[in-house]
Amino acid sequence: MVQDYSTPQFPESYWRDSVSFENFPKLEKSIKTDIAIVGGGITGITAAYLLAKSGKKVTLIDAGELSNGVTGHTTAKITAQHGVIYNELIEHFGEKKAALYFQSNQEAIQFIEQLIDDLDIKCDFEKQDAYIYTNNVKYIPQLETEKKAYDKLGIPGELTDSMPLNIPMKRALVMKDQAQFHPLKYLKVLLEEALKNGLEVYENTTATDIEHNKEPAILTREGHRISCNKVIQATHFPFHDFEGFYPARMYPERSYIIAVKAPEKFPDGMYINAESPTRSIRSAKMDGEELWLIGGENHKTGQGKPTIEHYEALQEYAEKQFGITDYLFRWSAQDLTTLDKVPYIGPATNDQRDVYVATGYHKWGMTTSTLAARIISDHILEQDNPYLDLYTPSRFQADPSIREFASINADVAKHMVKGKLEYTNHNVNDLEPDHATITRVKGKRTGVYKDKDGKLHALDTTCTHMGCEVNWNSGDRTWDCPCHGSRFSYTGEIVEGPAKRSLDKVDL
Repeated sequence: MVQDYSTPQFPESYWRDSVSFENFPKLEKSIKTDIAIVGGGITGITAAYLLAKSGKKVTLIDAGELSNGVTGHTTAKITAQHGVIYNELIEHFGEKKAALYFQSNQEAIQFIEQLIDDLDIKCDFEKQDAYIYTNNVKYIPQLETEKKAYDKLGIPGELTDSMPLNIPMKRALVMKDQAQFHPLKYLKVLLEEALKNGLEVYENTTATDIEHNKEPAILTREGHRISCNKVIQATHFPFHDFEGFYPARMYPERSYIIAVKAPEKFPDGMYINAESPTRSIRSAKMDGEELWLIGGENHKTGQGKPTIEHYEALQEYAEKQFGITDYLFRWSAQDLTTLDKVPYIGPATNDQRDVYVATGYHKWGMTTSTLAARIISDHILEQDNPYLDLYTPSRFQADPSIREFASINADVAKHMVKGKLEYTNHNVNDLEPDHATITRVKGKRTGVYKDKDGKLHALDTTCTHMGCEVNWNSGDRTWDCPCHGSRFSYTGEIVEGPAKRSLDKVDL
C-alpha cells in the first residue's frame, strides 16, 4: 500500500513552478519577418537565439505560454546515452552514421556547456556520468552487445558491476561526462539574449496553416498572416507537413515523473534501466535542498491502464527503494518516436525547402532539440552542417521502417474502430467529483468529467485531428487521443497537437 505523503493534487512540473518567464502579447495583426518560429520550447528558443544573433529578423509564436510544452516537463538529462540504441543504429544505418549520431549529440552537450559559460547562466548545470543498468540477467547480453557498439564507434564507456546509486543491479553500462541542468533557467537567459538582438515574441497565438506562394506565410487562428522567408515548426508535432505524412511515421508515448525528498543523500550519476517498466532517476536542487526525480512508466498515449496508476507505481517504487519524506511534484511528458528512432530535422519535404520540422526526439530532447536548432539555423544561414543528411525528414530506411510503418498504422486503425464502439451506460449524475466517464448523449459518444465543485463538463470525444475517439487521462485530467497523441483539457481546449481545433462541447 502506497502511503500518503500529501500527494500533489494536480500535475505540476518543478521546472515550471520554480521559474517565471516574461509574459508576451497575443498577435493582433498581420506582420512580416525574416524567420518565423512556431513553438517556444528549447528548439524554438535556441533557434531564435542563434538566428537573431546572426542579424536575422526573427518572430516566435506559441499557442500558449513559452516553455509549457515538453521542455517544461522533461527529466532534463543532457546526454548522448539514449537508452540501448547504438548497436541498433549500426545495424540499421552502418557505423559511419551511428558515429555521426553520437558526435552530433555530444557536440550538443558541449554547445550547451559553452553557452552556459559564455552567458554565465545559473542553471544548476552539473557534469554527471550516465548509467544504463539492469537487474535482470536476460538484459546483460544486451548491455554487453551495446558496449561492443561503443567500442566500434569510439564512445567512452565501460561495463560495471557496481554504481554509486544503491539499488539492486547486476550490470551497468556507463557513459562518462554527460550532464544535467534546470532547462528553464537556461532557456530564460537564451530568450533574454535573443530579445536583446531584436526577437519578437507572441504568446497565445495559434498557427493553423502555412500558405506557400513565392514565400511562405503562417496563418493564425484569428486570421492574421505572418509573411516570412523561412518557417521553423518547433511544435513537437508538425502542424503542417506538406505531405510528409508525419502522423503515419511517428507514434506518441507518455511518461511520468515525480519529485520527492528522500532521507538519504543522492549520489553522483544519472540512471535509467534497460528493462520495463522504465525507471529513470536523477537529482535536482530546490532552494538549496535536494530533490529526487523518479521517472518512467512509458505507454502509448491514450492507451493502457488508468494513468493515475502510473504516478502511484512511481511513488511505490520510490518509497520501496529510497524512502520518501516529502512528495512535492508530479508531472508527465509526451514524446514522439520516429520509424527508425532518429529524429526528423530539416526541410519538411524535398520539394519544400523553406519550411522546417524538428520532431521525433524519442524522449531525449535536451541534446536533440539543441542540435535541431543548430542544423536548421545552419541551413538557413547557408552554412555547412555535417549532420543534415542523417536527420533529414525525407529519409525512409527499408529496415526497420517498413515494419514500423505497418505496425503504427495497424495500431491506429485498431483504435479508430475500437473507440467508436466503447462507451458506458453510466448516469453522469452519479459521477463522483474529480471522475470522468464515457457515455452516450443523444446517440453520440460523449466524455463527461465532474470537477471538484460538482460541475459537469461534457464533450464530443471525437478527436478533431483525424476522427479517432479520445480516452480519459485520470493522472493529468485530460482527454487523450490513442491514434496520434492529441490531448485536450477537460473543458475541450487543445493541450497538445496535432489537432488544431478544440473538442466540441455537448449540452446535457
